[in-house]
Amino acid sequence: MGSCNSNGKSSAKIRASRDKMTTEALQNLADHIQKNLGESVAVYPLQHGELTINVRSQDILKLLKFLRDDTQCQFKQLVDICGADYPEREERFEVIYNLLSLTMNRRIRVKLTTTESLPVPSAISVFSSANWLEREVWDLFGVYFDGHPDLRRILTDYGFDGHPLRKDFPLTGYVELRYDQEQRRVVYEPVKLVQDFRTFDYLSPWEGMTDVQLPGDEKATRPDIGWTPYKRVPQGKANG
Repeated sequence: MGSCNSNGKSSAKIRASRDKMTTEALQNLADHIQKNLGESVAVYPLQHGELTINVRSQDILKLLKFLRDDTQCQFKQLVDICGADYPEREERFEVIYNLLSLTMNRRIRVKLTTTESLPVPSAISVFSSANWLEREVWDLFGVYFDGHPDLRRILTDYGFDGHPLRKDFPLTGYVELRYDQEQRRVVYEPVKLVQDFRTFDYLSPWEGMTDVQLPGDEKATRPDIGWTPYKRVPQGKANG
């Protein structure tokens, strides 16, 4: 037992030391970025071991180029571009860039805010992977990227009206297009947003799905041998 406790304490010390080194490295990186870019960025304190930088929309390309090319940063990969909608804010949309440095083994998050009518400079000139990612944010949130060579929908149907991930987007009242195999033509149908999986009993979520048939359930068969149906035993009769 003493050996186990000793190993456990050693592992905890190693993890604590590693976390401290990671925190110090990220803090040094934050200071380096703030020193070089000044008022263009606002570097947030470390939270959950992650570094987040807020930048003005007009300075996003300047910041991305610095993070990619600076020898102390080397964030060569743009992993994702995400959107978030806060309708109560004056600038309701957040655009979030997630960057990865394989050389430094670090990740960083960059945020900016914008409105429905204020375009964001396209990052394709810095990261080619921004092409489809910006199209996705445009399609789902309606954030316009200035300078994008082919800004059109990528996930919704042809001719879709609206942007589905806005928090004020209605659940009904829209139509979708699909190709009907029987009629051999494109047809318009009302949007059907399935709500079956929202009826969870959060204390026992799987028991809350009593009226839902999952794909493959129709193929279930009863084995001939070794199958005993499960029966719930009433409380107080487990020993009777």
